[in-house]
Amino acid sequence: MKNEYYTLNVAGLTRQLPICPVNESLDIAAFIIFSDVELTIACAENLLKKIPPCDIIITAESKGIPLAYEMSRQSGIKYIVARKMAKLYMRQPLSVSVQSITTKGIQTLYLDKDEADLIEGKRVLVVDDVISTGESLKALETLVEQSGGISVGKAAVLVEGDAVNKDEIVYLEDLPLFFK
Repeated sequence: MKNEYYTLNVAGLTRQLPICPVNESLDIAAFIIFSDVELTIACAENLLKKIPPCDIIITAESKGIPLAYEMSRQSGIKYIVARKMAKLYMRQPLSVSVQSITTKGIQTLYLDKDEADLIEGKRVLVVDDVISTGESLKALETLVEQSGGISVGKAAVLVEGDAVNKDEIVYLEDLPLFFK
């Protein structure tokens, strides 16, 4: 396989994203926010200008964590992470299953009761790095609902595929899909 890249311009920055196969007929440009502090700071700053008022930000482990953290740091809005495994410290965890385009198989997201209690009655913004099918967002919204929270919006750095046509998602740029 030859090295192919997609040039992404987002939040005033340019990055070269490797193009990776998902299956025999589809490739995606891999957006990895981990370790790119400059990009994380710029994307968080730009997203915060577009989001609705909220009390809590929630994201799924793991690629959404740097973005949610930085949005929280810049705004003072608390953030919560839905974990991919139940942890020993979790009391009465809530759980929901999800099938993501970038993860093989079905995974389960968990939220500790203490975090669920923090969400109860609060306006919650669901955040991720990239939204494609929207399945991860639906799973997070289910956890918010199970916790008694009010989902007030969805935000991501990038959207691709069907997510491009969803008006309820706040995002910075489109990311193309590459069909073979």
